[in-house]
Amino acid sequence: MEPSDVPVIAIDGPAGSGKSTVARRLAVRLGLDYLDTGAMYRAVAFAAIRQGLDPVDADPVAAMARQVELSVSDGVVVVDGTDASVEIRGPEVSRAVSVVAANAGVREELRTRQRVWAVEHRGGVIEGRDIGTVVFPDALLKVYLTADPEVRAARRAKEMTDLAYDTVAADIARRDAADQGRSESPLVEADDAVTVDTTGLGIEEVVELVAQMVERRQESMS
Repeated sequence: MEPSDVPVIAIDGPAGSGKSTVARRLAVRLGLDYLDTGAMYRAVAFAAIRQGLDPVDADPVAAMARQVELSVSDGVVVVDGTDASVEIRGPEVSRAVSVVAANAGVREELRTRQRVWAVEHRGGVIEGRDIGTVVFPDALLKVYLTADPEVRAARRAKEMTDLAYDTVAADIARRDAADQGRSESPLVEADDAVTVDTTGLGIEEVVELVAQMVERRQESMS
């Protein structure tokens, strides 16, 4: 079985657009498994820091990524046997993840793992920044979630109660520039993606909207 043979719902978009929450709830609604690929890149950044590697040293980090034992499931991230679910969301990993995510060797390895995951799980809802453009170009449905920068920063600041809004807003602006400007799999909207602006929408509204898109796409293919 090839990745193109399984139904994948690709959810892409910038930080704070609601990807993770929408994708997780959409998966429950559709009875599919869910994969947070951003957590995978954070896990590699965590592993690099833990091993004393400089995230900017591309070759050693890429080599480590090919060897690390990594599991992402139901919000639990295990790296080489250690539960790193909390640590991967911390400021040290957050500062390093953009550099790690721009590493071509790391992206190649994690793309392979993401495709294997899709085959093993017979499809699923997969969210990230290059899912519809690079990882699963034949996805059943591609959705690009976005929102006004101020709204995205407010959402993320609400999640990260230990950081001030201005700090979070600056970090999101930095992440946007890094994600959109990198040469390897930059954050862009796929030509055949459906854009959903979540600025004025609640989570359940977005989930319902996307679920209806999936159902219509499935009906058109049956």
